[in-house]
Amino acid sequence: MLSHAKRIVIKVGSSLITDEADTPRVAWLASLAADVAEARQDGKEVIVVTSGAVALGRAPLGYGKRALELEEKQAAAACGQITLFSLWGEALAQKGLRPAQILLTADDSINRQRYLNARNTLEVLLENTHVIPIINENDTVATAELRFGDNDRLAARVAQMAGAELLILFSDIDGLYSADPNSNPAAKFIDEVKEITSDIERMAGGAKTALSSGGMTTKLEAAKIAMGAGCHMIIARGHVDHPLKALKDGGKHTRFVAHGTPKSARKHWIAGSLHPAGNITVDDGAAKALASGKSLLPAGVSAIEGRFERGDAVFIRDGKGHVIGKGLIAYNSTDAQKILGKKSQDIEAILGFKRRDVLIHRDDLALE
Repeated sequence: MLSHAKRIVIKVGSSLITDEADTPRVAWLASLAADVAEARQDGKEVIVVTSGAVALGRAPLGYGKRALELEEKQAAAACGQITLFSLWGEALAQKGLRPAQILLTADDSINRQRYLNARNTLEVLLENTHVIPIINENDTVATAELRFGDNDRLAARVAQMAGAELLILFSDIDGLYSADPNSNPAAKFIDEVKEITSDIERMAGGAKTALSSGGMTTKLEAAKIAMGAGCHMIIARGHVDHPLKALKDGGKHTRFVAHGTPKSARKHWIAGSLHPAGNITVDDGAAKALASGKSLLPAGVSAIEGRFERGDAVFIRDGKGHVIGKGLIAYNSTDAQKILGKKSQDIEAILGFKRRDVLIHRDDLALE
């Protein structure tokens, strides 16, 4: 999985960022940063989803190890986030890399405009080989209703958003067992999962540490999200130095095998799960271009119907009115009407800005 994946999301738990005394594990972070740098040199795109802000903010606020109320977690996160990001910045700088901080809430994966903004930002950042996106939940503004609840699920949503081929959850356990291996010596290790069945779900236990909000249950929930998005997932122990290299060298782990690819899963979602907000009629030339795998340019559009926002789904129709596909539009209906039939190089002059050269990108298009 690791050798074939080009775009990877790595999730790092709180218990890996700090030790039992809440001291940052600087040497371990440096080893992971070295692994990330090597992966980038191998042509892989890497996104890191990190925990640790609350853990790092506890001591300065005098919270100790006790359970925290939501407001106290938000305060600890606000205090610890600066330290957490500095740690990542220092570790990556040793390998000539720069971090790019992104803080997300669950609402950012639900609200279509925020989702698109975050997705587009990730795409731009990943084009730069010296930048590593570092993502954490925005605990300081998230409410109980909007929280991802743990960074396992957040990492899965990020993998889905980014179209990643592989999600790696580094934790304090090396994979999935039939029972808790800490209390049941007869627990059987599960090396591969192709489907999250009720039997698999019964194997999940609770969170392992006071500082960690995730347990095996949340990891299986993350697996459902990732696999549904065509993304493979791995659970592996992260406490070893150079954990990514250890995994690459055959370290023990559980593989969750997705069916299909991120692209096929995305097109299936567009085709079957979204209600169209409008209609785009294209000329014969554009219809042929779409059939050959091209994006939809404004020059090939002859008519637009309906009111829609950027990122909404629209039907694509040929000159006879037949539906030939469905896609996610890059401009709202008002702006799309203004650039209808125009060349891509004229978009900025007409609108005063340009989001994309196309109305519908081929990756956001599902043909009939």
